[in-house]
Amino acid sequence: MVLGSNADHIGGCSYLQKQTSCRIYAPGIECDFTRHPVLEPAFLYGGFPSKDLRHKFLMAAESEAMYLTDDVLENGMKAIPLPGHFFDMTGFRTADDVVYLADCLSSRQALEKYAVTFIYDVEAYLNTLEMVSKMEARMFVPSHADACEDISALARYNMDKVNEIAEKICGFCREPKSCDEVIRCIFISYGLGINMQQYVLVGSTVRSYLSWLKDRGVLESVPEDGMILWKTL
Repeated sequence: MVLGSNADHIGGCSYLQKQTSCRIYAPGIECDFTRHPVLEPAFLYGGFPSKDLRHKFLMAAESEAMYLTDDVLENGMKAIPLPGHFFDMTGFRTADDVVYLADCLSSRQALEKYAVTFIYDVEAYLNTLEMVSKMEARMFVPSHADACEDISALARYNMDKVNEIAEKICGFCREPKSCDEVIRCIFISYGLGINMQQYVLVGSTVRSYLSWLKDRGVLESVPEDGMILWKTL
């Protein structure tokens, strides 16, 4: 079963399927991305991805995935929708009360080093983190953090980082800025190195923040001199 369709999760699916003829299940639109992995770099870039985006870290090999439904789960296993980081990302609770959390949060070390983690839907992501912070289980297993018995503090830390980035963007946009100018401010503010892969990952995330802040009435988009500028209200 695939928790989410990012290339780092599905990179081995094609190999395993060819070697063993195993079935691969993925939830919702994650199944389409698993079947047609070019969708990931195309979505991130917002157009046809150049060759330096069509590599194994952003575009896995195709595999024949089927849609995940409750009836194919093992006895006692329950799916947990975890939207926000990606479209239909899903976690699982096993019969022995272990919760697999996919990519719904990052370790403190990763956030301290990189600050900006990929987010597709900021509002859904915060709602997921709020839900996860209240969960109880025998053990939690995130994809990008250590397994632990209590996930609440790490979930709150991830929420704090989201709010910190939102505040920074609002500060940057006190003077109207284009999206690329906001992206540049984020890279400089957090001291991040830039290449095409980082640009599309951070850039897509910044656009998600801008949409969320606009929908909340915190920012407005203003057409000016052939550009859309973002301004804090």
